[in-house]
Amino acid sequence: MRLLTAVDQLFLLLESRKQPMHVGGLFVFELPDNADSDFVYQLVKQMQESDVPPSFPFNQVLEHLAFWKKDKDFDVEHHLHHVALPSPGRVRELLMYVSREHGRLLDRAMPLWECHVIEGIQPEVEGGPERFAWYFKIHHSLVDGIAAMRLVQKSLSQSPTEPVTLPVWSLMARHRNQVNAILPAERSIRGIIKEQISTIKPVFTELLDNVKNYGDEGYVGTFDAPMSILNKRISASRRIAAQSYDIQRFNDIAERLKISRNDVVLAVCAGAIRRYLISMDALPSKPLIAFVPMSLRTDNSISGNQLSFVLANLGTHLDNPLRRIELIHRSMNNGKRRFRRMNQAQVINYSIVSYAWQGINLATGLFPRKQAFNLIISNVPGSEKPLYWNGARLQSLYPASIVFNGQAMNITLASYLDKIEFGITACSKALPRVQDMLMLIEEELQLLETTSKELAFKGITVEDKAGNQGNDKTKKLAP
Repeated sequence: MRLLTAVDQLFLLLESRKQPMHVGGLFVFELPDNADSDFVYQLVKQMQESDVPPSFPFNQVLEHLAFWKKDKDFDVEHHLHHVALPSPGRVRELLMYVSREHGRLLDRAMPLWECHVIEGIQPEVEGGPERFAWYFKIHHSLVDGIAAMRLVQKSLSQSPTEPVTLPVWSLMARHRNQVNAILPAERSIRGIIKEQISTIKPVFTELLDNVKNYGDEGYVGTFDAPMSILNKRISASRRIAAQSYDIQRFNDIAERLKISRNDVVLAVCAGAIRRYLISMDALPSKPLIAFVPMSLRTDNSISGNQLSFVLANLGTHLDNPLRRIELIHRSMNNGKRRFRRMNQAQVINYSIVSYAWQGINLATGLFPRKQAFNLIISNVPGSEKPLYWNGARLQSLYPASIVFNGQAMNITLASYLDKIEFGITACSKALPRVQDMLMLIEEELQLLETTSKELAFKGITVEDKAGNQGNDKTKKLAP
């Protein structure tokens, strides 16, 4: 048996009927040329009839909410579902099905994952190849976003001619030579205690640094987030909106402004959220705060959660997109510098102390009007090479993540080939018309393209602007 980490247990403790704690992915495939009419059926049949047992982490089941143990009674019928969309099989019907399934709890008496194969999807363009989809959900206590993406890449092939004869849950049998790298490393209790003691001084130093910089907009505290409609109590109803955008557009903006692509992603999301809230006359006067996951994973493992978070000031109170992106860049850089000064154990313990307020609030719900952040925005790196399933080419992949009381929207995106795939998960009752965000993201992306070209022509970068702001910590960015 393997002991659950504190982070893994947190995802289990926070789970409720209205608050499932699993992550998911929607993968859309194009049928290969000259595929038989029963191509998808044969894929499902192959998985159903496989006698290869599930491998780690798909064979793990909970024991007393404290341990993972190997499941000895695997039931493929419980985990594998094969459905066909009602005609006309548009993306709208696909997302409605996935939204409904994403709001349903996983059975804790079983390994915490499900696989849905969905056929009957219209071609992307008239006369194009027919499509089918694969929706996979797995509990966040088993994997984080990076680990989940690695599972996908290892379960598929990079060759259109290579047969994938084993189901995803038996992927270890396909990667026997990588077992040691994939499995979590065993550690002694003595080593863990020694490591924890060594974190006390550096964690205290970083906490003191936060106090010293209080008042600088680039340093975000856990009491800075305003109340907004994004922070309502949620229902069990989910709405998932998904869209692909050309990754080069983000890269070009980042290059012109001399910032990271992730800064551009945050700025595009911030501008879209600002427009969304303005349309409902619900934009707070204070800037919204995003909880941005940062991977701490330094190995090739595919289990557990190895991540922390940076609080990013989204600058949604600012009308000027350049001023907004300056503020995002500064707050993200401050968080990254802090994490670079610490090792993994120190970062995790710093996060536990810094975000303790939000953890207590999530667990108890005592202070619903005082959230530590307004939403989660997560960027997961994907595959730069095309992936295939028995010759069927993976066309798109859309992440689906968690929302919880006080956090009614989650924006998660993944890169794949030359695209950035946005998956927006929201409580449909708390936030109406969340699909409008897709159009607003496009509008904000166009605005930043125009603005960045003008600045590049003048030879101005965001780093220059941020540096000037950093010379006066008491100076506030005005709208």
